Amino acid sequence: MASEREIFSLTGPSYLTTIDWNNSHHRKSIAASLVQGVYILERDRQQNRLGPQALAPSWWEFFNFVLNQVLVDEDDHSFFGAIYEFKFHHPYPNHPGGQNPPKYVIAFRGTINKPGNRSQDFKLDLHCFMNNLHKSSRFRVGMEATQNIVYKAGLGNVWLAGHSLGSSIALLIGRNMVKNCIHIETYLFNPPFMSPPIERIKNEKLKLGVRFANSVLTAGLAIAVNGASKPKASQDNPFIVLSSWIPYLFLNPSDPVCSEYVGYFEHRENMEKIGAGKIGTLATQHSIGSIVSAARGKDSKPLHLIPSAYLTTNLSPSKNFKEAHGIHQWWKPDLQFKYELHQFKHDH
Repeated sequence: MASEREIFSLTGPSYLTTIDWNNSHHRKSIAASLVQGVYILERDRQQNRLGPQALAPSWWEFFNFVLNQVLVDEDDHSFFGAIYEFKFHHPYPNHPGGQNPPKYVIAFRGTINKPGNRSQDFKLDLHCFMNNLHKSSRFRVGMEATQNIVYKAGLGNVWLAGHSLGSSIALLIGRNMVKNCIHIETYLFNPPFMSPPIERIKNEKLKLGVRFANSVLTAGLAIAVNGASKPKASQDNPFIVLSSWIPYLFLNPSDPVCSEYVGYFEHRENMEKIGAGKIGTLATQHSIGSIVSAARGKDSKPLHLIPSAYLTTNLSPSKNFKEAHGIHQWWKPDLQFKYELHQFKHDH
């Protein structure tokens, strides 16, 4: 039996009858809906909902997309991603001008905590926590699909989008594309940040103190492990190269999965204000876990750490974790949002 949240006409952004592609709320809502479409694709598969009974198509057809390809997990054969293609050629009918819709959107779902998905999804959550998601088949399949679509559609015509675990996959793909000088417009909803939840500390002075101590420790360990090597030139430093790519991050401070991103970016600016910018700059590129792993000869890069981002923070109250972490919040029209651009600054 379908839940109410699976039915587009009941819970989707059906109020968006006229799309303005220059409107950031419209773009956010559509990206989130296409990610939701992947969740419902998998639910349709599991419940054998075919033809007119399938609930997923409404989540993309309403916005004039068609399903181009389903991405399948090689281990449990679940649907974890989808490639959507926009129906019309550019410029499409009644387009008011300005930003065009993407020709393709590649979207990834997050964890489904239900029988049939729980085992493999939780295993990938662990991969995410251990910073080795790049070794998973989902990343490999998603990366190959993205490269093929970008080659076919050309630069500027493709979006990446993901929620939760799917955000980690989209983020990892986006990072890898930057290595090839390809910047993809990317929408990351509730992306996991692998760190103790310092942002949950209510006392601001204590929180600042913990963050400062953590930065000093992280920077110190980084120097101790890499101290013998010369500083890399800007063009050879992967973090600096990545700084020109600015994905959209959608965060809820009540969601412990992603809330640490808020403090991550704010603390870096606070370190500059108190004259500790160099420590902050070094610390922002490393995690203690990845440094320890590197010292032990293991490949464990902090893939969740990114130099630059457009942050959209949902400041409206959330009743519980499910609401704070859910994809559904991102297309609601009556919420209070905070918008910030954080761009990494480095010495040339």
